[in-house]
Amino acid sequence: MTSDPHPIHPAHTPTGVLRLGVFFQGVNSSTVWRLPESGDQVAWDSFSRIITTAQRGLFSAFFLGEGLRLREHRGVPLESDVAGRPDAQTLLAALAGITENIGLVATQNTTYNDPVDLARRLQSLDLISGGRAAWNVVTTDNAWTGENFRRGGYLDHADRYTHAEAAVELARQVWRGEEIEHVGAHYTVHATGRLPRSPQGEPVLFQAGVSPEGRDFAARTADVVFSPFGDRERAIEFRRDLVERTLAAGRDAQAVQIMPGAELVLAETDAEAEEKVRWLRTQQIGPRQALDLLEQYWGRDLSAFDPDGPLPGVDPEVVVSGVTRGAGFQFEKAKELTDAWRAEAAAKGLSILEFARSRQGSRGGTHVGSYDTVADELAELVRLGAVDGLNITPWLVPGGIDDIVDHLVPRLQDRGVYPSAYAGPTLRENLGLPPLA
Repeated sequence: MTSDPHPIHPAHTPTGVLRLGVFFQGVNSSTVWRLPESGDQVAWDSFSRIITTAQRGLFSAFFLGEGLRLREHRGVPLESDVAGRPDAQTLLAALAGITENIGLVATQNTTYNDPVDLARRLQSLDLISGGRAAWNVVTTDNAWTGENFRRGGYLDHADRYTHAEAAVELARQVWRGEEIEHVGAHYTVHATGRLPRSPQGEPVLFQAGVSPEGRDFAARTADVVFSPFGDRERAIEFRRDLVERTLAAGRDAQAVQIMPGAELVLAETDAEAEEKVRWLRTQQIGPRQALDLLEQYWGRDLSAFDPDGPLPGVDPEVVVSGVTRGAGFQFEKAKELTDAWRAEAAAKGLSILEFARSRQGSRGGTHVGSYDTVADELAELVRLGAVDGLNITPWLVPGGIDDIVDHLVPRLQDRGVYPSAYAGPTLRENLGLPPLA
């Protein structure tokens, strides 16, 4: 049991059970796509193999990311990252046919989907999968993404969660077969839900916003939060904060589960795992990727700088970093960030390339060690109540969770913190969520 003398929050009781999900997010800087054993990120075999392996390992969910526009670099499509992502619900419907227990989580945007149509499609996935569907509720307000849609980026930043909450409430009315008469700031809806309810009642709701507004939205509406806080201290802080917000919203302290994003680098011994992660960083981040990373925050061409030299001494040309390469680049104050990076790199004696590699996994979601070491770490986190599970981004597709399933899962089971069988046929059951009234 945990050596921590006090509970994280007096109202919260740890479940003591770790749930795992696998996050297939498409082309990104954490997955290595150039190894001989790397798969094609849009090929059926990549999706089918990883989800069946996850089900063999009793994972609770298979989680798909969403991309509504090709990512760019300094105003043009990023040459090393130009592949798109298949439609989540289409792909998950196909994967439902080759799986029996694992949950199917679709990231779907509230800004660019009609709420009634989206709700009907999610409910259809829930029905055909026998109650295994979930919706990762995301919202976007930037005009760059909105240029791909008729309505454009029409949301003020402050309105993104009020808009999303209205969409969720309308979806729930559809799922419950209610007569809907809604006249609001963003929608006017007259509709009726027509489909029967699934065995789990309605799709599970995931949410990934960690701003104060995002946390309040999750506290009011979510079943599970996909957080970036995987290290012990920040996970504890996030749990305490979310429990307080959940109680303030009139919900039970146990109502919202937390599954941080995670990268696992495992081997037979700690020394082998440390060597493996050093090799992995060289595969994830090369000289070009290192300069690309810095250019997102400097906002200028840095190709004249030596990747093996110090960080650029020039100031950034942008004030606040943008969104063109994904959510991780948004809203950083460029001058403050780049000053801090230069100071950190100088203090540690890091080159551009070394610094960029050090940032990989720096948000605290990386667990490196032997199978036993990592099993002990995760058992401690879940017994303490800091997390309810992990949503794993594999560094290799499609074989990146094989060692987790074959070596880590049995050790977690030996420690009594991982299921030995699926609890039932629905996602709600396999996440340990209470049944809907």
